[in-house]
Parts: sequence; structure tokens; C-alpha cells
Amino acid sequence: MGLTAGIVGLPNVGKSTLFNAITNSKVLSANYPFATIEPNVGVVEVKDERVDKIAEIVKPQRKVYTTFSFTDIAGLVKGASLGEGLGNQFLSHIREVDAICHVVRCFADPDIIHVSGKVDPVSDIETINLELILADLDQINKRIAKIKKKAEVKEADALVEYNALEKILKALESGHFASTVSLTEEEKVFVKPYNLLTIKPMIYVLNVSEKDVNTKNEYVLAAEEYAKKTNTPCIMVSAKIEEELSSLDSETKELFLNELGITESGLDKLIKTAYSLLGLQTYFTAGEKEVKAWTFKKGMKAPECAGIIHSDFERGFIKAEIVSYEDFIKYGGKENARAAGKVRLEGKEYEFQDGDIALFKFNV
Repeated sequence: MGLTAGIVGLPNVGKSTLFNAITNSKVLSANYPFATIEPNVGVVEVKDERVDKIAEIVKPQRKVYTTFSFTDIAGLVKGASLGEGLGNQFLSHIREVDAICHVVRCFADPDIIHVSGKVDPVSDIETINLELILADLDQINKRIAKIKKKAEVKEADALVEYNALEKILKALESGHFASTVSLTEEEKVFVKPYNLLTIKPMIYVLNVSEKDVNTKNEYVLAAEEYAKKTNTPCIMVSAKIEEELSSLDSETKELFLNELGITESGLDKLIKTAYSLLGLQTYFTAGEKEVKAWTFKKGMKAPECAGIIHSDFERGFIKAEIVSYEDFIKYGGKENARAAGKVRLEGKEYEFQDGDIALFKFNV
């Protein structure tokens, strides 16, 4: 579905190091602000053991995991919304992503410059959040000025849009994100095209040193306490360790994690949290040629899910043959599940569930 998370933060917090780990690529990572100018985009597989389990039964020619794109966006600074440090250019890159992974420095290192002179995660978070708010305020104010007269004469569409923007404006002026505003479904339609920065789901990625990977230091505790106020999820990672892990094969990686006393890598936690944050789920197709995972948004109905594979599937949708992942595994494949009465035909109103294994019937 082309879903993307943007990695943002102040300069020198570990964004590019984390990006290297996520994509196992080698982008420029340097000890000075603005080492990253153009956004780097990398696609990472979302490892799902269900693909492996299905493949053990089906024995396909290949396995295809679903993917997630991460964009490494250059470091923002105070004044970015006014163009400081190429701010406007960088903010426009953030508008293009679906979710924001805000990397926060939670380690002290005299050899790595901090743009404000000291490590203070709460201040860093507030600096970035304020720039996002200011950028949205500027956009909202400009739009309100354009449609105000139409709204005053009760032009229907303009009135809906104006009222929605007024609600958001009030929140932003109070220092709150647009995501905290309650909008009607109709209002959401008018607001969506603006790609507001503060309406996007956000994760705080708390970057710690190698020695703190198993303990919450004072910086992490302060950041988590701040995040509670807005129910923003936090993931603690050591970008440096994740970068080292990215070059290892799966067996060596597991041994390394065990040595560190870690059950799951920070990268895996980040991907899963980002996936969940966007309300994404997975269905599967399984045949002799391939077992493949497909990403869909929770609440999507059968024809829409069929359309993820090909538009013809949605246009000519007739039925979907469905078996749950649990039943597929329990009975050792579709035919055994069918014999047990666990394979069913679903129509256009069926809402897909996470783990459904589907075969679409269509006619174009």
C-alpha cells in the first residue's frame, strides 16, 4: 500500500544511524548538523512468522513478506517553520509520510555535538513539536483567510471546511496537536488533503547508548513521562547496536541479542509499533508459486482488499474464499480445513480480519 514512516528529530540524535539499521543501507552519518539534506528512502520487510508457517505447509516456490517504507528526513532545528536550517524544505518531506518516528537523543557523549549544547530530551521533543505546530498554524491561517467569505454566506462545503479548520486552529494555538481535535467524518474529508504534520500518528524513538540498552536512564524516564501526557508510544533503542545487528545473519543476530539479554531488537519493536499505529493488518494468499503477505487497513471490506492485489480484482469482485490462519495451521492446509467446514465464502460486505488467508473469485 506504499505506507511510509518518516524518521525525524534534531541534528545528531542518531536518525541516519537508525535508518542504516532499518534498511541495512549506508547513508551518510556524520558528526555535524545537516549531514542529511535530501531524504533517503528505504524499504524494509515486516518479518511475519505466519508467512513461514503457511509456507511450511504449502511449500511454495517463494515467500513474500509485506513491506514498510522508512524515510530519513534531515535534522530539524528551532525556527524550521520559518525556514531555519532549510526547515521549510524538510517539513515538506514530512508531509508526505503516513507516520512520524521522532528520534530523541537519550545518551550523553561529549564527542557528539548537541545543537543546544546539552542533552535534554523533553526540551528536544518540545522543540520539534513546536515547529510542527507552527508549520500547521501557518498553513491553516492561510486557508482560513481564503474561505472565510464563502463560509460567512453559508456556502455548504466552505462552511464545513471552515468549521473544521477553526477547531484545529484553536487546538494549535493552545499548543496541542491537530490529532487531539474531534472531527466529524465529513470534516475529516476536507482536512485530509492538507497533510497536516500534527495530525499524523507519532512514535518517540528513544535512542540510548549501548550500555543503557537494558536499563531506562534518566533521559528515557523523563521522555516517557512527557509522552504519557499525549499517549504517544515510546520505543527504546540503541541505534548503534541496531546498526551492528543489521549486518549479521539471523542466527548470529539471535546469539548477539541473547548475549545482550534482549528478547526482541529495537528495530522489530519499532516496525511493529509503526504498523500498529497506522491501524494496519495483514492477510495472506497461498499457492504453489508463492505465499504472500498483503497489508490492509483495519475495517477494509473484501473488494477493497482484493483491489490491493489488482484493480481488476476489485472491479470484478464476486466472492472471497476465506480460511483463518489459525484454522489453516490447525488442520494442516486449506483442503483439510475445508473438510472440517472451516473454509467459507464471503461477499462484498465482509470486513477482512488480520490473518485471513484468501482466494478471490472475480469476473472482468
